Amino acid sequence: MGNAYLLLWGLALLLVVMTLLSGTKSVPQGSVWTVERFGAYTRSLQPGLNFLVPFIDRIGRRINVQEQVLDIPEQTVITGDNATVAADGVIYYRVLEPEKAAYQVQDLRQALTTLAMTNIRAVVGEMPLDAALASRERINTQLLTILDGATEPWGVKTSRVEIRKIEPPANLITAMNLQMTAERERRATVAKAQGEREAAVMRAEGAKQAVVLAADGRLEAAERDAQARERLATAEANATRSVAEAAREGGEPALRYFIAQRYVEAFQAMAASPSSKLVVVPMEATALAGGITQAMQLLRAGDPIQPLPPAAPRSVPPAGTVG
Repeated sequence: MGNAYLLLWGLALLLVVMTLLSGTKSVPQGSVWTVERFGAYTRSLQPGLNFLVPFIDRIGRRINVQEQVLDIPEQTVITGDNATVAADGVIYYRVLEPEKAAYQVQDLRQALTTLAMTNIRAVVGEMPLDAALASRERINTQLLTILDGATEPWGVKTSRVEIRKIEPPANLITAMNLQMTAERERRATVAKAQGEREAAVMRAEGAKQAVVLAADGRLEAAERDAQARERLATAEANATRSVAEAAREGGEPALRYFIAQRYVEAFQAMAASPSSKLVVVPMEATALAGGITQAMQLLRAGDPIQPLPPAAPRSVPPAGTVG
């Protein structure tokens, strides 16, 4: 009998331990567990120590509520202009309502993968190849809007969608490289032609400016030359007026002195000229005085030329030559 009591006590203790273990659950951080009672969802267990009704409640689904990354497999996509490209990407999502993610969809990751692949084909298929290659940000935005709306009933928040690769086949890449090379050559030719045209225009403009500046220079030179001649004529007139006034004030001797001085200066200039090889000096000095007298008589207005008495003879050096 003693052994039977011990066995009963041992079974009772084991039952108590199993009851306590089945009614106590520790949920790790970053996870939420659902509780089912007779197969129906009742509540969710948050991270930490939680208690259940033993043998009645059980753990249903273990949901990861951290932000997760889902890889979208590579697939072949036909663009709007019937070009074939290979495309893949990634999805960043997070479970906000664990009960919906557990019971509203059978396999959340598989559903997200299928949904992303389908919408990539739809979005890229509406674009021509050039737009698809150059508009990844636009594709990402459209996919994010579509997936976020589609996963809301599942309690999932799609935070980012990134297209990693949109790659045409090798033959299409070769054709695109040839097209790009031809386009760059065309741009270089156009740029060169535009540069030559601008250079020709600049040269013509420079020549025009040079002609205009030259004409302006000639005009200014002519104006200054005319001003110089005018000033010279004014100076000559002033000089003549001064001589006339001096002649009126000083009388005939002053005029005779002026004419004689000019006569001598002209003779000196002629003698000093390097082109003059031979200068003839009159034998009699009276000829010089006679020339001066004739000039004075010509300057007298209205007075007839009167012969002068012969001057007293003076000794004059014989005629010579000046080199």
